[in-house]
Amino acid sequence: MELNQMKQRILELVHSKKLIHATISQPRKKSNELKRVKLKPVEIKGQYHIQIEYQYERILKHENILLEEFPHSFDNLMEQFRQIHGQFTDCTIQIQLSKKNKVTWKEERTEKTREVSLYHNRKKNYLLDESTIYPFLVRLGVQTQDGKVKKQKYDKFRQINRFIEFIDDSLEYLPKNKQIRILDFGSGKSYLTFALYHYLKIEKGLDIRVTGLDLKKEVIEECNIIAKDLNYDQLEFLVGDINDYHEETSVDMVVTLHACDVATDMALARAVKWGAKVILSVPCCQHELNRQLNAPELSIMTQHGLIKERFAALATDSIRAEILKLVGYDVQLMEFIDMEHTPKNILIRGFYTGKKPSTTDIERYYAFVQFLSAEPFLQKELQDYLL
Repeated sequence: MELNQMKQRILELVHSKKLIHATISQPRKKSNELKRVKLKPVEIKGQYHIQIEYQYERILKHENILLEEFPHSFDNLMEQFRQIHGQFTDCTIQIQLSKKNKVTWKEERTEKTREVSLYHNRKKNYLLDESTIYPFLVRLGVQTQDGKVKKQKYDKFRQINRFIEFIDDSLEYLPKNKQIRILDFGSGKSYLTFALYHYLKIEKGLDIRVTGLDLKKEVIEECNIIAKDLNYDQLEFLVGDINDYHEETSVDMVVTLHACDVATDMALARAVKWGAKVILSVPCCQHELNRQLNAPELSIMTQHGLIKERFAALATDSIRAEILKLVGYDVQLMEFIDMEHTPKNILIRGFYTGKKPSTTDIERYYAFVQFLSAEPFLQKELQDYLL
């Protein structure tokens, strides 16, 4: 069978609405960050769609497309992958492509026609299960006493689970032979700090000690009361500023959520100097670059205050990620929470690998900040590490 014949046969089955589910795998290039793709039909607002689930090494992304849009997406996927396994109502198909696109096709007919499920709103598999009572969620008012997630707190429940997914991804980078030291700068009401402690200590049984730091005295007092009530004996909350905290010489994980402007950079710099293996940071209020930005070539954008502000925020987080990369971290900028339910946030996630940057990486970074006329606070704080 020729490649075009194979594509035509698959498209005929999909357009006949016979698809139950399919997996497209075996990337043609090892460098491809996309590892596999899953397909299934769903009905959304009365219309038939194909849901495409993109599976990367640590994250999933979903796209729902109309049937007439599928051929274009399918062509793009076939340029990236070499294997398809598909279940249809009347057959199962296994396809293998060689490097030169020679097609090996295996098709088994089914004796009984299978039914297609178009159910879209299937229950999400959270790391914290919706049907389980979690004392910290009850105490924080996210769950009722009988373990039901309160309707008005459901977005918070999603956010907590998304955060725990990031924590779970970090496990392999944390030390195995000693107590794990974790600091949370700007912990606030500490939903995520309690979630982190519960997941690592209670669910995973790890030896950890966690400190949450915030400037609001009354919030810190309340958090310490809750920690005591829950018998979280290795979790403490202190009143203080990032700059004033000098109790540690080595930390394994640093979390900083919504630290305003250069407070984020202070926390990132401190994490690097402590040798933190894991950094999780959600920045906000990135004003520093907005004040410095002087790039006439960008004036079409920066003449508009709103656009300049957004560009400066994105450029700031890109600079932060690149600096962390230059000092030995594997860094990703990721969506923090489900975009359907909450405003967009970027999370900077760094895992320390010790990888040395190339000369090209260093030159590219300095060319970028020079183009923007930027003197980043984080660059100055880590100047000795960038030499």
